[in-house]
Amino acid sequence: MFAKLKAKAKQAAAGMHDTNLPGSQQQSPSQSQANLAHPPPPLPQAQQIKPYWQPSFSSGTLVSQDWKHQTGAHGWGNNELQNYIPDATNSFHDGRLIVRAISQGGQFTSARLTSHQTLSKQRGSLVFVASPPCNSGIWPAIWLLPNEPFQWPNEAEIDILETWNADCVNHSCLHWGHFNGEDWNKHRAIETNIEGMAGRPVRYEFVWEQDESTGRNDGGGKAVWYIDGRLVMKAAIPQGARRISDWQIIINVAMGGNVCQGKTPADGYYDLVVHELRLLDIPTTGWSRFEADFETGPEGHP
Repeated sequence: MFAKLKAKAKQAAAGMHDTNLPGSQQQSPSQSQANLAHPPPPLPQAQQIKPYWQPSFSSGTLVSQDWKHQTGAHGWGNNELQNYIPDATNSFHDGRLIVRAISQGGQFTSARLTSHQTLSKQRGSLVFVASPPCNSGIWPAIWLLPNEPFQWPNEAEIDILETWNADCVNHSCLHWGHFNGEDWNKHRAIETNIEGMAGRPVRYEFVWEQDESTGRNDGGGKAVWYIDGRLVMKAAIPQGARRISDWQIIINVAMGGNVCQGKTPADGYYDLVVHELRLLDIPTTGWSRFEADFETGPEGHP
């Protein structure tokens, strides 16, 4: 999501996996909103693990308590249309966290949030349930970057939820280089078809383990991506990547631009709804499965 042509690189990714999960079909913004009341898929009772960080989604809590608003209308390196603003119309709580992109009469506003909290541990799990919009010209994402200051893309980027242009395909990705010939091998990506992705709750989990006894950019360590409890990708943390404990969570909805192939969203509002989000000391599936999944799971492709 920074100054890059993500669409070209990720369309070339070699892994395509169909989750075959039931759900509703892609809908317009107004229709999708009606579906968001459905409860997110619950975790098994035995896996109700106490989080070490969980932002408040209470309607009485300001978004700025747990998140920093990043603002601006400068295209964000991809010729995007939106102006990111801190207005409560574009990011608010109602028992959930709503990030709302609005297209109205040629004006485009949205929100981009960065957590004050870092991952802060050498190993752990980020798990969240979210309902992304799937519409032409719309690009929602929940992803990770090192805390500032950092060097992009050398210190890496991790994408967990990312979809664009109504394709209902999730793009899981780790990359630590530019999208050019010289850096072609500095990417690990897998695309996952999610049936009924539009407007329904989907559970994502990103699990990491890294020995930080060496320097902050020495790499090493393991990462695994899950969607609705299903393993979708694994990747080794590369040399040069910032140590994972320094990373922060980013939530945003972009509009138009290079990745959306220049498509402009129709007038309306487009909600990325986060039903729950937690940082855990233990993956919901446990560390033993994490180790097994890292040994046998599919590795992302350049």
